[in-house]
Amino acid sequence: MSQGIFVSCSAGNGGPSSGSVANVAPWTTAVGAGTLDRSFPAYVTLGNGKKYIGMSLYSGKPISGSLPLIYAGKASSSLGGDLCMTGSLDPSKAAGKIVICDRGGNSRAQKGVVVRDAGGLGMILANTEYYGEELVADPHVLPSAALGQKAGDEVKKYASSVRNPTAAIASGGTQLGIQPSPVVAAFSSRGPNPLDPRVLKPDIIAPGVNILAGWTGAVGPTGLSSDKRRASKVLLYFKVLAYVNKI
Repeated sequence: MSQGIFVSCSAGNGGPSSGSVANVAPWTTAVGAGTLDRSFPAYVTLGNGKKYIGMSLYSGKPISGSLPLIYAGKASSSLGGDLCMTGSLDPSKAAGKIVICDRGGNSRAQKGVVVRDAGGLGMILANTEYYGEELVADPHVLPSAALGQKAGDEVKKYASSVRNPTAAIASGGTQLGIQPSPVVAAFSSRGPNPLDPRVLKPDIIAPGVNILAGWTGAVGPTGLSSDKRRASKVLLYFKVLAYVNKI
């Protein structure tokens, strides 16, 4: 900065805890993450008729009708089975069903791979108390919907209280004009400045949630080695998104 060069740094991903902001020097511009007025809804409909709005970027073949529903903790005898960790699901219990996975422990997209490898046909990604209502859209490998904690708890309660629970997952494409917007992302670090509260940090927020980006085509959109969606499909995927978003 002493040479006249603008210096911008991340505020960090330590939120929502207070005083978690990084890069607090007054001569740098610390940037937090905010949402856009754009969302990628996914809809979950339970067998009892209740409907919940989540989020997903899955763009493949949709689920036709309702499927049996099971909580991952009931489809596994492994430690961390509720988190859909690699190899934790019992195919005899998960195959042909929509599996409810708790968020945490491994990547969100990886959980869908675990469900798919166990023969599952769909996934509901349920936030725990730690993640609250924060939702992130991911290019999942199978029909999926991420739900906030409140909705996730209700879905899990339904799955454990009904003899033959069922659910359906449907994509809602792209939704524009979301308000209020922007909103500071839950993961974005907060002030006050832990070194000197008189120096306000972060300085600004900028778009940092569900940002559309491109892939090289050498890997699938999740970046996972097991994601076999390659260049041609990825290109089509973004052509569709570009059309939907009119960009």
